[in-house]
Amino acid sequence: MTATVGSFGFQSLTETFTVDVSRAEGRPLNVPLVAPFTIASSRLDVVKNVAIRVELSNGSVGWGESPILPFVTAEDQASALEKAMDVCSFIKRSKPKALKLLLEEIVEIVPGHAFASVRAGVEMALIDAVANSIRVPLWRLFGGVSKSITTDITIPILPPLEAAKLAEKYFHQGFKTLKLKVGKNLNADIEVLGAIKAAHPKCSFILDANEGYTAAEAIEVLKVLHEMGLSPILFEQPVHRDNWDGLREVSQVARDIYGVSVAADESCRGLFDVQRIIHGKLADVINIKLAKVGVLGALEIIEIARKAGLDLMIGGMVETRLAMGFAGHLAAGLGCFKFIDLDTPLLLSEDPVIGGYEVSGAVYVFNNARGQGGFLNWNCNE
Repeated sequence: MTATVGSFGFQSLTETFTVDVSRAEGRPLNVPLVAPFTIASSRLDVVKNVAIRVELSNGSVGWGESPILPFVTAEDQASALEKAMDVCSFIKRSKPKALKLLLEEIVEIVPGHAFASVRAGVEMALIDAVANSIRVPLWRLFGGVSKSITTDITIPILPPLEAAKLAEKYFHQGFKTLKLKVGKNLNADIEVLGAIKAAHPKCSFILDANEGYTAAEAIEVLKVLHEMGLSPILFEQPVHRDNWDGLREVSQVARDIYGVSVAADESCRGLFDVQRIIHGKLADVINIKLAKVGVLGALEIIEIARKAGLDLMIGGMVETRLAMGFAGHLAAGLGCFKFIDLDTPLLLSEDPVIGGYEVSGAVYVFNNARGQGGFLNWNCNE
């Protein structure tokens, strides 16, 4: 069962609920990782995001998060924080109006890919505050299909022995799907994949190259893995985001010869990209990330992709449970995602957020709590 975009309460709520913002603020959200997070395009040691807090005149509070991932998001923390404060000032000055109108005005202020993560963070906070106002959990607001999700867990680019130890650890914690970061060195990637499969022989695995391969290298990886008796359930962003011909070539070979689906992630930065992928048959799966397209943009893309017969994945950009909680509520409520990659709070050395959901191994359970959690030790003094 999945919820259609027109069947859940969120759409009607945006037209009927009048929003009156009394406070809105953004602050740096810096959290160290358990270990360096290395992908083909960058390395992260500390999460440096922006947390957003919105309070309505009725006292209801909502939370959002704008993630910063070098070489993926268009903004750094300083510029994101500055833009977030601009948008927060705008919504505080705004006269009471329907949530739909306010969200549309935010899209006009922060359009497109630049500062999309800021737009997403403010949208999350506003929607969360409204959900708190009407005492409805977000997962129910977004369709109510389920109140839990099962996520994969990511293994960054590591030497084979370290990767194998992580795989064994995750096996004992109950993770059945591993997402393996590749794309930096073809031969090293193949060696790591063999070591991981030996340590966790029954796991399913996703390859995520983060644009790191050429088309020829991506096809070579699939060929060698096939010879090793290994087959990923998904191959995510094998080539550079602008290499459309390469994406089409890898997708065709992966699908027709090896039975592997290819997902577009960095290549999908908005509705125009999705339409291009659909019309050109460039990929089988669209990776939805709220930080790339915002909440409203994500819902629009979900509807179009599903009508076109594409599968959906939901992922993140190394966020805390503020953003991952919201994305998880959305995924659980809609029930339409074949691949769920919302593991990044599990990679942090500390958790600055309370509430939102309970974690049991790979499963996130969203109870009937109204919102998605809140920031620990936040004092909003204005």
